[in-house]
Amino acid sequence: MDEGTLLWQPSVEMVASANVTTMIRWLNEQRGLSLSGYDALYDWSVADLEGFWSAMWDYFELGENQGPALSRDAMPGAEWFPAVRMNYAEAVLRNARPGSVALIFEAEGREPEPWTWDRLLDEVARARRGLERLGVGEGDRVVAYLPNMPEAIVALLATASLGAVWSCCSPDFGTAGVVDRFRQVEPTVLLAVDGYRYGGRLFDRRAEVAKIRAALPSLRHVVMIPYQFDEAFGTGEGTSWREFMKEAAPLDFRRVGFQHPLWVVYSSGTTGLPKPIVQGHGGITLTHLVHGAIHFNLTPETRFFWFTTTGWMMWNTLVGALLLGSVVVLYDGHPAYPEPDFLFDLAARNRLSLFGASAAFLAQAQRAGLEPGRRFDLSALQAMGSTGSPLSPEQFAWVYQHVKEDLWLASASGGTDLCTKLVGGVPTLPVHAGEIQRRCLGMSVQAFDDAGVPQVGEIGELVITRPAPSMPLYFWQDADGARYRASYFERYPGVWHHGDWIKITDRGSAVIYGRSDATINRHGVRMGSSEIYRVVESIPTVADSLVVDLEYRGRASTLALFVVAADGGNGDGLAEEVKRRIRSDLSPRHVPDLVLLVPGIPRTLNGKKLEVPIRKLLLGMPLETSVNVAAVAHPESLEPFLEWARTGLPTA
Repeated sequence: MDEGTLLWQPSVEMVASANVTTMIRWLNEQRGLSLSGYDALYDWSVADLEGFWSAMWDYFELGENQGPALSRDAMPGAEWFPAVRMNYAEAVLRNARPGSVALIFEAEGREPEPWTWDRLLDEVARARRGLERLGVGEGDRVVAYLPNMPEAIVALLATASLGAVWSCCSPDFGTAGVVDRFRQVEPTVLLAVDGYRYGGRLFDRRAEVAKIRAALPSLRHVVMIPYQFDEAFGTGEGTSWREFMKEAAPLDFRRVGFQHPLWVVYSSGTTGLPKPIVQGHGGITLTHLVHGAIHFNLTPETRFFWFTTTGWMMWNTLVGALLLGSVVVLYDGHPAYPEPDFLFDLAARNRLSLFGASAAFLAQAQRAGLEPGRRFDLSALQAMGSTGSPLSPEQFAWVYQHVKEDLWLASASGGTDLCTKLVGGVPTLPVHAGEIQRRCLGMSVQAFDDAGVPQVGEIGELVITRPAPSMPLYFWQDADGARYRASYFERYPGVWHHGDWIKITDRGSAVIYGRSDATINRHGVRMGSSEIYRVVESIPTVADSLVVDLEYRGRASTLALFVVAADGGNGDGLAEEVKRRIRSDLSPRHVPDLVLLVPGIPRTLNGKKLEVPIRKLLLGMPLETSVNVAAVAHPESLEPFLEWARTGLPTA
């Protein structure tokens, strides 16, 4: 199917009832504007940041604000809503409706479990009191090794209610990956499960929890949640969840500044430890309200599901749907077990309104020849969301042919760094194959060429030219901001450089073509190449290595690892050992698809691995625009890569 083919148009009724239509009407009446549709709204939202975000604060009735919305308009260093005192958990829980369902939880090996708002309020209050008994106060860090389960949401909201700082890793992460993240933030409390199920297998994580706690000297307490085993694990070494939650208490909220730290999420670059990104109460609350309402069209009637783990920012986005009173559906387990179309069965049983997953999941469903629209009753399904990697025109077509013909496909792209979408869906506009409908409100997204000139109709670097409220406040342990500036502002000073290739079309839609740097993006979770190298190059039989993520629009994502055997060895059994170590020490999702032996790793004259140039070569880009051969220390090391560029990599 050709890019740009028209696939869907909203009905008159959908346009009339959409949140964006209501918002435009309110802005015209209350702010004296004359906006005629989404494009006019978007243009105003990035031209008048002060007016737009101030209006959004009032529109969502977040409370009194007597100061400016943006007191310092700069990147980095923007200062938002300096007069505001608020709390993220309070904003979430103000939507509580007695007797109504807030959450529905499903997991492998467990019966579905609905949670009412009453239960959620009670458990957050109990968890808050439990944290207080453990001495947690404003600014302390609470970390969690938890799957996508209600207890994770309870613990997040309890932590936020105290003004403490939350951080979480999924239990499929290995010890090294977790410790590299958590040790940076010096947590005082760890919450952990004993194991998880995936694809019919039980993964016991009790040994990993013991290693993690031993590697975090700042820990004062461990709270243990028995999830797969009946008994509490680590008897005598921590607090059981039952003990932690024993005390009923009134629910209170410590109101903090708009830019007070809410949580730390992690997004890796190509060097060093994962970046511990700090995002604030106000920026996350306001951005998730705006983008949830407009770009997902969430309402209290919406049943919202996204297939995610707690290690991906889409989990934070899923929790953010509670800000709009939506029913959030959680699932912990394999997406294709016990049947390849299990998630579509889940969608039908739970009468989902919006079903979200990674582009990789949709590509797998397409390759498997699934026809969920014929097998299941998806009459309640109004929209599908996709993110994590580019969605090809053929995958767009598969959704409309085999899921549902009358469906709003809200493809989106953004990232952990801002914990939101940069480009996404708009329910009042048509859907075209391979295109994301529009740039998101308040996000001044452009496609820059190498000289920093905005492009339309051409592929360029995705940049953000004006501040946004959910941009990182800072990185933890980056007192002078040097690492923060180096991560986003070195390429184009004063402009956020995101690291994706993007095209802005003449109609205002966007096409994402994958990463423009060497960061590894697996199903939406970014892992730095340096994290791979630390594990792989600690293996005695490996002398050197290079990893590239060959994600590109329209191609199946392939993670290729090239290794040099130590002491001239022949590499027997090396691929299996490398995969085993990455699976156990980092995470199963970052196990390479290919492990290939090479005589040498291409490096620059000053010793830097040629990750981006090799990636460009293997994606089919010409040698002359991919590699400066004169700057390669040993040009002969390029030879196997040039051959693979001509013939293609071996199949996995």
